[in-house]
Amino acid sequence: MANPDSGSRLDQAQYGPTGERLGLRERKKRATRQALHTAALRLVAERGLDDVTIEDIATAADVSPRTFFNYFSSKEDVIVNPDPERPVRHRAQLSALPSDVPALDAIERVVIDSLDEVTDRREEWLLRLRLVREIPALTPRYLSFYEELERVLIEDVARRTGLNDTTDAYPVLVGTTVMAGIRAAISRWGAGDGRTSLPELVHESFVALRNGLAAPEPFLPSQS
Repeated sequence: MANPDSGSRLDQAQYGPTGERLGLRERKKRATRQALHTAALRLVAERGLDDVTIEDIATAADVSPRTFFNYFSSKEDVIVNPDPERPVRHRAQLSALPSDVPALDAIERVVIDSLDEVTDRREEWLLRLRLVREIPALTPRYLSFYEELERVLIEDVARRTGLNDTTDAYPVLVGTTVMAGIRAAISRWGAGDGRTSLPELVHESFVALRNGLAAPEPFLPSQS
């Protein structure tokens, strides 16, 4: 099975969440999903969320409203969750790494490897982040998307440590704090209009986590 994350970077649109090469029908479905997302971002940025209907988005993407609901459940969903396969993809990538790889190392590797798509769609990502900052109605769906990813991280930490992913504290603490670090990096990247390398910001978050979130030297209280 081909692995779109190994060797030279390949077009991920050609591959499924577990690395299988997609047929023409699935590639067309992905193209339709992307067209709906792109249309929604543009229209909402121009008019505001309340002044854009699902019919407007469908028309701009050259599909029917019925087709829209084959892909997304709402206007909020089409804006903040263009890639519902991401949790499945991350789960498969984490599972493919040897079980003796430390949890933080495994998660950082998978997250950093996935950031090529941000580079490929930089302006789209920045616009999506701006809309989430400016439109409170998008927040619940945005947080729900991150909760899905967080659950994947918690389950992988539990698998690597032999602990329970619901009753033991360690997997839940690691998964939630790592997800917070990733969100912080993405938020910083968006607030800076993408001028700073997102992989570097994500790595900074992991360094801070490995250091136990110790305060940086300039901010440590004076001992005198």
